[in-house]
Amino acid sequence: MGKVALITGITGQDGSYLAEFLLYKGYEVHGLIRRSSSFNTGRIEHLYKDPHEKGVKLFLHYEDMTALDSVYNLLDKINPDEIYNLGAQSHVQVSFDMPVFTSNVNAVGNLRIMEALKYRSNEVRYYQASSSEMFGSSPPPQNEDTRFRPMSPYAVAKLHAYWTTVNYRETYSIFASNGILFNHESPRRGRTFVTRKITSAIASIKAGLLDKVYLGNLEAKRDWGYAPEYVEVMWQIMQQESPDDFVIGTGESRSVQEFVEYAFGYAGLDWKKHVEQDARYFRPNEVNDLCADSSKSQNKLNWSPKIRFEEIVKIMVDADLESIGMTPIGDGHKIVSDNFGDWHC
Repeated sequence: MGKVALITGITGQDGSYLAEFLLYKGYEVHGLIRRSSSFNTGRIEHLYKDPHEKGVKLFLHYEDMTALDSVYNLLDKINPDEIYNLGAQSHVQVSFDMPVFTSNVNAVGNLRIMEALKYRSNEVRYYQASSSEMFGSSPPPQNEDTRFRPMSPYAVAKLHAYWTTVNYRETYSIFASNGILFNHESPRRGRTFVTRKITSAIASIKAGLLDKVYLGNLEAKRDWGYAPEYVEVMWQIMQQESPDDFVIGTGESRSVQEFVEYAFGYAGLDWKKHVEQDARYFRPNEVNDLCADSSKSQNKLNWSPKIRFEEIVKIMVDADLESIGMTPIGDGHKIVSDNFGDWHC
């Protein structure tokens, strides 16, 4: 019998890649999804099969992460070996507009799972998706010992979840680990996130469907990795002998403007003709520079990133071009297949 995993946020970028990876590893995978009047499962439709078929390994559940009894019922129903808590209100800018909702889902949602695990077998392993945004204004490079200085409601909520995970691990001997992931991108990134906003705009501009894209702060610097690599390391964290907290990133920081310049240049476009700044996309409180020192992960997990900044940009631009029926520019698909073999669809 293979292991049973529960993924909250399975319909998101990371959740879809993680489901794909765990199914490849032979897991039975259960995903928690929000009830909606419209389908929001596009990222996992290639994985889904009718539960009446034989050998089905992926199951979806409508449950409410804001209700403790719902969490209890789900864990009793599934009896998972591993829980990956990726479910969140994940947009930093939106958290300034919806701070209470963000806290309820990102912070208290984690607490509800911890409370449920407190009374269950200690054999259940738990992964909390923490964020580099927790470091906020602390100067780079940031590692596990860097002071947390959150600069948004999103980061504050994630920090609450981080310390709850540590506290319940130390108090109740739960196998609970934090992955402090720096920015990670892919063609499955939501279009409201700046990297995907840029690459999808490029495709539309190439197709003659758009002329301008409006962005916020071009000077903000981030450590951008490739999402499928980061879900692999989530799994590695859960296979360790003891729970711990790990910073995951590439160690390379690039500005939003550098992303713009490289992406437009790759597509043969002059970014200055198509990019304008709009004050509405500036955060009320900006994080200037995030760059990971992932020495601990490299040493303890034997992990290091394979795909770097330029390759990520190529993959995303080519995928967005292909999504609207245009010919990809370069070798984005080859980059993926060379690095991820059979599991990454």
